[in-house]
Amino acid sequence: MTKKTVTAQYPEVLPALPPRTRGVIGLFEENCTVCMLCARECPDWCIYIDSHKETVPAAAPGGRERSRNVLDRFAIDFSLCMYCGICIEVCPFDALFWSPEFEYAETDIRELTHERDKLRDWMWTVPEPPALDPAAEEPKELAAARKTADKLAAEAAKAAEEAAPPEQQAAAAEQQPETEGPEGPDASTEGPQGPDTPTEGGAR
Repeated sequence: MTKKTVTAQYPEVLPALPPRTRGVIGLFEENCTVCMLCARECPDWCIYIDSHKETVPAAAPGGRERSRNVLDRFAIDFSLCMYCGICIEVCPFDALFWSPEFEYAETDIRELTHERDKLRDWMWTVPEPPALDPAAEEPKELAAARKTADKLAAEAAKAAEEAAPPEQQAAAAEQQPETEGPEGPDASTEGPQGPDTPTEGGAR
C-alpha cells in the first residue's frame, strides 16, 4: 500500500523467476533407457515415446550378446500437460528436469507438441541443483566411488612402480627411511627387569 507501483517492462526486461519454477520439461537423452515409466505414470498421457531394439556384441570372447533399447522419439504435448511433475519424480535415471523457460507460446495448438530435439535444447536452461548442507553426511554412493577411485589409483601406482627399470627401483628403495624398532634407537636393551628392578632378595 505504501510502495509505488512498478510496471514490469516485459519483454524488454525478463522476470527473475525462482529456481524451482515449473516452466517446461527438459530431456537429458543420454540418461534415458526407454523404460516407459514416465509415459505410463503420466495422468494426461501427453508423453509419446518410440524406440527399437539393437543387439550389442559380446564384450569378451565367448560372452553372450545382449539387446538394448534405442530411443527414436520422445515428445511431450504441452497443450495437455498439467505440469504435475510426476514424470520427473518417477524417472529412475534422472533424464527429465524442470526448466524455468516459459516463452514457448504458439499460435497453433498442434505446435505445442515438442520433440526430443527441443526438449534437449531446454536442458541448457535447467538451473544447477542447490548445494548440499556442509554438515550433512556424505552420501554412501559418493563414499563408495571415492573408495573405488583410491583403490584404482593405488593399483595403478603399484603397477607403474613394478614396471619401472631396476635402477629407478633401487633409487626409490634408497630414498626410503630406515625403520627402527618399536621403541626407537635409544630404547633400553635391558631385559624385562631393568637395572633398578629389585632382586628376589629385596636388595637393589
